[in-house]
Amino acid sequence: MICRRAALALPVEPDWDDWPAVENALSSRDLDRVGAAALRPERLVPQDFHETAAPPRDERPFARQFAALDLGTNNCRLLVARPMGAGFRVVDAFSRIVRLGEGLAATGALSDEAMRRTLDALRICAEKISSRKVVAGRDVATEACRRAVNCEAFLAQVHEEVGLEIEIISSREEARLVVTGCAPLLHPRIPYAIVFDIGGGSTEIVWLRLARRPDGRRSPHILGAVSLPFGVVTLTDRFGGAEVSPAIYRLIVAEAAAALIPFERNHRILRHVHAGRVQMLGSSGTVTTLAGIHLALPRYIRAMVDGSMLTFEQIAAVSEHLAGLDFAGRAANPCIGHERADLVLSGCAVLDAICATWPVGRLRVADRGVREGILLDLMQT
Repeated sequence: MICRRAALALPVEPDWDDWPAVENALSSRDLDRVGAAALRPERLVPQDFHETAAPPRDERPFARQFAALDLGTNNCRLLVARPMGAGFRVVDAFSRIVRLGEGLAATGALSDEAMRRTLDALRICAEKISSRKVVAGRDVATEACRRAVNCEAFLAQVHEEVGLEIEIISSREEARLVVTGCAPLLHPRIPYAIVFDIGGGSTEIVWLRLARRPDGRRSPHILGAVSLPFGVVTLTDRFGGAEVSPAIYRLIVAEAAAALIPFERNHRILRHVHAGRVQMLGSSGTVTTLAGIHLALPRYIRAMVDGSMLTFEQIAAVSEHLAGLDFAGRAANPCIGHERADLVLSGCAVLDAICATWPVGRLRVADRGVREGILLDLMQT
């Protein structure tokens, strides 16, 4: 299997504030690929991932380093980075599927096995943070810990055994961090944006406007946000994932679409969509997985996925292809793997509902979110 599209050769760390100038110099076809080339040197794969990036020779060896840990319903992720220009350079990273929220919908509590898996992952994160001599960091937990009755006790155990102090953040704060982390990928000349994150235990939807600042540049201003109480793990727990019939798939789409109606009614987003004034950006394992499959990557390569563009027709084609495969067929795809093969169709169904509700026509793919938002916050204080 080979890649069907090569990334555009741009500097590793472009000045994102000069995006309009970059845009004017590129063709529309190149624009669909610019984000994929202009990113920090981190590569994530579907399963367990470690990376240590050696600093370039011209960087100061004692530059300040910051850490961001995101403990979600499905994944435990860490980034360690140092400031570089208006952004940062990743020097270490870790990602592991822990399924902390597995069984949570049925029991209301974190299972012993899920907590054990998560503790193992957090020990690795703590070792990386300690070895990097991080000057500041923030460790956060999201939907699984918001909902689990025993999460406070679990986080106390984490603090005692691992030494990490993890805070449970609100869905509103989660949405803000996602927007902060993904903002560099938003097109500055399209005034409105729908940003979403299909997570393991919840789906975050953000409606924002790119407001003009006094210096003439634009920054995102959140007009509304909603946290829908389902994600790929909770939906898979309810409906199954190894075998998903067409009827079950349609049922998930219908449930997700119904949950979006109040948010649309409150903000009247469709009128702006019909006027061509809305862009859409997805930050989730679902959209990055679909992008990797569309690109026919021999393995998941972040540098090819982050910032890429998918049309709604391409999304529908990949989703339909996956729905026609059995569990083994999905697991055999190098951008899915065995650990995600039962989750991907639930994510596709939620994505189908989002695309049907707001027919923007194309989607910017972001392999970034909460951790990047945390790092940018820390480096700007």
